[in-house]
Amino acid sequence: MAEKHRVRLARVYTEPESGEGQRVLVDRLWPRGVKKTDPRVGQWLPAVAPSTELRHWYDHKPERYDEFAARYTQELQSGEEAAALDELRSLVDEGPVTLVTATRDVELSHLTVLADLLT
Repeated sequence: MAEKHRVRLARVYTEPESGEGQRVLVDRLWPRGVKKTDPRVGQWLPAVAPSTELRHWYDHKPERYDEFAARYTQELQSGEEAAALDELRSLVDEGPVTLVTATRDVELSHLTVLADLLT
């Protein structure tokens, strides 16, 4: 059985730390003020991020988090989203991965849902 590698969560605006592995930006929109060549980004997988409709509905309201997580998990089960999640799983199988987002509250973001699915 392959060893599970740790999945870390961070804001894209934070500097990379040693040992955090490959950074993967999992937002649909490119973060403001960040150049495409910025090493804080790493690889970009926009298809694994929540849909625009779901993101707007959730609006980072803590009381909606549980329903958001359920809806988001459902979105990740088919089509382009499922393929992107499989790609992300492959990256985690290769070594440590840090999921990054521009979202201010990482703990109430889609990153926590992804981390649960990847571990």
